[in-house]
Amino acid sequence: MKNIAKVAIATTLTFGFAAEAMAVEWNVSLWGKRRAFTEHVEKLAELVSAKTNGEFTLNLSYGGLSKNRENLDGISIGAFEMAQFCAGYHADKNPSITVLELPFLGVSSLEAEIAASMAVYSHPATQKDLGRWNATLLMPSPLPQYNFVGVGDAPRTVADFEGMTVRATGGIGRAMESVKAVPNSMSATEVRQALDSGVVKAVSFAPHAHMSYGTIESGKWWTTNLNPGTVNCPVVANTDALNGLSDAHRDALLSSIPEALAHYVNNYNGATMEAWGPALEERGIEKVTYSDEELAAFRSAAGGIAQAWVEDNTAKGLPAQELLDLVLSTLSN
Repeated sequence: MKNIAKVAIATTLTFGFAAEAMAVEWNVSLWGKRRAFTEHVEKLAELVSAKTNGEFTLNLSYGGLSKNRENLDGISIGAFEMAQFCAGYHADKNPSITVLELPFLGVSSLEAEIAASMAVYSHPATQKDLGRWNATLLMPSPLPQYNFVGVGDAPRTVADFEGMTVRATGGIGRAMESVKAVPNSMSATEVRQALDSGVVKAVSFAPHAHMSYGTIESGKWWTTNLNPGTVNCPVVANTDALNGLSDAHRDALLSSIPEALAHYVNNYNGATMEAWGPALEERGIEKVTYSDEELAAFRSAAGGIAQAWVEDNTAKGLPAQELLDLVLSTLSN
C-alpha cells in the first residue's frame, strides 16, 4: 500500500509539474491607457486565454515595461514578448512600413487600412526589415485620417499653417512641411503639455487620441477634412518567443487576430466615433472645413513626398517602388 501511495503521489506531482510547465505568460508593452487604439490587443488577450483555458495569457502593461519609442528595442532583446509601436517614431528602424504613413494614399476606411497594412507586412522585404529586430509583425492598429486640434487663431486656409508649430509624425509631418508648417514628432504622451505650454500650436491625431490625451480640453478648433494621412502602428511579437510556442498556443494566438481586428473596427466605428462629435460640441470647439480647391493645393504641394520616399529607400536597399505599388494596388481593389 505504501508503494502504491508513493507511486500515486509521484504521479500527481509529475502531472502537476507538467501542467505548470505548459502555462505560458507573455508580457505585452503598450503605453498610455486602455483606449480604442488598444482594443484589438485587449481582445486578443481575451481570445487567447479562452482558447487555451487560461494556459496561455497575455499580460498587458500600459507603460510599465518600456517607453513607447523603445518598444521595438525591447522586442529585439526579448525584454518582453509582444509590443505595439508606431513606425514614425523611428523611421530608420523600420523603413519598410513607413510607406503606409505617406500622405494622401487614398485610404477610405479602417478596413482598407488593414488590407494595405497586412499586404505590406506580408512582403518578404518587410519581414526581413523587421527581422533585424527579431520582430514578427502580427497586426496593425488601423487609424482613420488624422486631423488637427489647435489653439490660437484657427487656420482658415491651408496657407495659414505657414510657420505654425504642429505635432505631426512621419508622412503627416512631411506633408505639413510642404505647406511650410513646422512639425515636431514628439510622442503621444508628451502632446498635452506641449500644447498647453505653447511648444506646439496644433496636434495631429485620430479622434480617439484627441480624446484620450486631452487635446480637446485646451483646443479651440479642429480641422474636419484636412486628412493629410495617418500613422502605422503595428503589434509585433518577439520572433524567438513566437517560434517557442507550442503549435496549439501559436494557433490560438494567430487564429485570433482576425476576430481581434474586427472587434477593434466595430468599436472604433461605433463607440469612439459616436463620442467624438458630442465631445467637440460640449467644449465649443470650432470646426474648420477646407474647400476642395484648398485641399487640391495641399495635395499638389505634397506631391513629391512619395517619390522622394521611393528614391531615399531604394538607395537603402529596399524595393521601395514595389512596396508603394503594393499599397496603391491594394487600396484600389
